[in-house]
Amino acid sequence: MNTLITIVFALLFFGCILVSIALHEIGHMVPAKAFGIRVPKYFVGFGPTLWSTTRGETEYGIKWLPLGGYVRLMGMYPPATTGRRNNRLTRLADTARSYEWAEITPDDIADNRLFYQKKTWQKLIVMAGGPAMNVLIAFVLLWSILGLHGSWQPQPVVAEIESCIVREDQPTAQCLVPDTPAAKSGIRAGDTVVEFNGVAITSYPQLQGLIRANLDAEARLVVERDGVRTPLTPVHTVVTGVPDLVDPSKRIPAGWFGITPVSALVKGGPLEVVQQMWGMTQQGLVAIGQFPVKVYTVVADLVQGKPRDIYGPLSIVGASRAAGEVVASDSIDVTDKLVLFGSLLAAVNLFLALFNFVPLPPLDGGHIAGALWEALRRAGARLFGRRDPGPFDTALLLPVAYVVGAFLLLSGAVLIVADIVSPMQLF
Repeated sequence: MNTLITIVFALLFFGCILVSIALHEIGHMVPAKAFGIRVPKYFVGFGPTLWSTTRGETEYGIKWLPLGGYVRLMGMYPPATTGRRNNRLTRLADTARSYEWAEITPDDIADNRLFYQKKTWQKLIVMAGGPAMNVLIAFVLLWSILGLHGSWQPQPVVAEIESCIVREDQPTAQCLVPDTPAAKSGIRAGDTVVEFNGVAITSYPQLQGLIRANLDAEARLVVERDGVRTPLTPVHTVVTGVPDLVDPSKRIPAGWFGITPVSALVKGGPLEVVQQMWGMTQQGLVAIGQFPVKVYTVVADLVQGKPRDIYGPLSIVGASRAAGEVVASDSIDVTDKLVLFGSLLAAVNLFLALFNFVPLPPLDGGHIAGALWEALRRAGARLFGRRDPGPFDTALLLPVAYVVGAFLLLSGAVLIVADIVSPMQLF
């Protein structure tokens, strides 16, 4: 039964991602149409066409391979300039340009309906519209979860006290006499930490940050016990290896005290959602920076038969499978299953947005970078009284686009194989 539930909800999650991709492309298409750019095609998926219909001047459809989508905007490549060098790069650019310009009509040019003809701010809105849609989806999902259900968040209230010092090289150490700073300080379960080294405590993350930064220095805590502020015995925190808050796959030296906090279900509003998304963004940026190395690690582990790194990348197949396993798990109640399902979908959308903002073609960020460079060149020309250099020829970046595209295609294929052959074990 669990296998059937896993498959059903994995397919449901896969469908939700496809909807997110479709909305991403709508994020490009709507402002493009609003600015008068001709949009001949809008498709979800790649490969042969499964179904399509034409409405107005745009063909809408679904293709056989549901691993992405695209919206075609006319005039992405400006006309070739005169007096330039004739080399392999320009010939490659002209080949791609001729393919696009074969469908451009004189009316498109006269009516200012081409992408390259638009103002910089319009180009930026069109290209940022897709990732912005994914950010909006993530925000709505997280706000729904946080506002209606809430999220489990640690509080500066003691649930348990560790007896033994946990060191990076001895995570399961046993001790006959309690030797942790917490045990020596006299702190008790149920105490609320209200002060750390003279700093008033308002949240557990704040307390955690202060303890980590304290390393092995003296720690003076004040707790509220039975309504009374009670100073504890001064102790020294100890240095141990802990997961980095931004990159959990990396362990860093930090101060350690030895308490387990109470978790409470806390509801929040838009501000709390933004704060949560900021933390997810920091982790996402680190993951993007490590992506090539992580993909290589996945390949190496697959060849050597090692288990998958739980902090490694997943394909759309792996993410769907993980969502299905979460829902099918017997260790989580129904409400928390739905919360985790929605949170995972929000995380995928936010990561897609961040990834698309990478300033390399063919990603949206590459076109955004091209528009900004074009604006900078034109501003410089006006400042120094030079001739307008015209639109930036993004066709010259095709070699970069081909390399990046090939890498993404290969990475996607590798991750899909790994997610099928050696799936990540969540439970």
